[in-house]
Amino acid sequence: MEEKSEFLGKESIGKLLFKLSTPVIIGMLVQALYNVVDTLFVGRAYGTESVQAIGGLSIAFPVQMIIMAFGIVLGTGGSSIISRALGAREKEKAEKTLGNVFSLSLILSVLIAVPCLLYLDGILEVFGATPGILPYAMEYLGYIIAGGIFFVFGVAVQHIVRAEGNARLAMNAMLIGAGINIVLDPFFIFGFGMGVQGAAIATVLSQAVSSVWLLQYCLKGKGAVHFKSRYLKPNLDIIKEIGAIGVGSFVMQASSSLMMIFVYNALATYGGDVAIAVFGIIIKVNSFIFLPLLGMSFGLQPIVGYNYGAKQFGRIAEAVKLALMSTTTFGLLGLLIIHLFTEQILGLFSADPQYLSVGKHAIKIMLLGMPLIGLNVVAMTLFQALGKARPSFILSLSRQILFLIPLIVILPRFYELDGIWAAYPISDILSFMLSTFLILRVYRTFKERPGPSGVGAGTELAVSSGLE
Repeated sequence: MEEKSEFLGKESIGKLLFKLSTPVIIGMLVQALYNVVDTLFVGRAYGTESVQAIGGLSIAFPVQMIIMAFGIVLGTGGSSIISRALGAREKEKAEKTLGNVFSLSLILSVLIAVPCLLYLDGILEVFGATPGILPYAMEYLGYIIAGGIFFVFGVAVQHIVRAEGNARLAMNAMLIGAGINIVLDPFFIFGFGMGVQGAAIATVLSQAVSSVWLLQYCLKGKGAVHFKSRYLKPNLDIIKEIGAIGVGSFVMQASSSLMMIFVYNALATYGGDVAIAVFGIIIKVNSFIFLPLLGMSFGLQPIVGYNYGAKQFGRIAEAVKLALMSTTTFGLLGLLIIHLFTEQILGLFSADPQYLSVGKHAIKIMLLGMPLIGLNVVAMTLFQALGKARPSFILSLSRQILFLIPLIVILPRFYELDGIWAAYPISDILSFMLSTFLILRVYRTFKERPGPSGVGAGTELAVSSGLE
């Protein structure tokens, strides 16, 4: 069945990147939309308490992202192995990897849910939940954690089907889930009067439908990699390789949640419930820029993985260049739209005067570095697809752990709330500089030795980032 993925080594790079990225970007935008819809409906439902309710969803968000991070580590690690195996005609390894992703999704979901449900109030207090926000966060997260299997499995398998070159299926799964969530939200929140609990139930049900859609595709053997039940038995070598490659994405996602512990505690100290609500809204607005950048990188991943396995290095260089141009342009466009329509965007969620005053000031500072983030995302994806775990891991740490957390700790002591907002663009600049250094070394190597149709035909290529 590997011939289904051969187009990754033959079609023009521009056409390929567009074909693979566009469905993912659409899916990511819809994914961002239904995360925002929960907050929008909740803000409308609670009226004068909208700031506390929005704050509750904001505090719950990083915990939800940690759950999804386990799906991302399985998906990015598994998809890297599968795309390279398909390029190298190693069908059995690809099938073993798919089976292990299935079994690990279930195992990890249970291991996550038990401690989280037992110690939920303590976890949320660590994340900076104030007494006014805590009840809303607990009501929402209890259902999200219980339905964690659908988040882990759904995210992981979306990556797998993209690795086969079937980005449209992943998009359709996301569209189905998002559409159902948008329809169910008002029924549960307003119709049944369930508030934040209704928003959580709608989210879990929609994710469950999306996961079942992906499951039936795999079980019916419609893809390049067939599911075989005998490969559900965990394979230690494959698990290690998935972990080594996917840890970069996991750390990037989990580090975002770790970073939010520092941010929310700083916000609680210097701004209170209003500042927490503002930050949560900005993060959701930011997702409309960041997730499409991530979608572009997901479209890049199977191109790099397949062509690296097939030793067509010139195609990798071309794909990386085009992805960088596209992500930078999208980041600039997103920043422009936010600056032009700041008040209208913030006003969708709450009409609270203090919230609007703080939000208009904060959003213009926090998102200044968005045009630079594309390079960091593309660089990390490149190293993942090449199976180079160390540089991918370093890049995943850089923006939020190495740079942002120290800035969040230091700057508010001198500039209070403005220090928190300013930490974001400063960390974006520092991460951009590190990513530039690493990606240029690899890009030049691929340009100099393009592969079978050019210089260095038929030779092995040792890719060095300077960190191996």
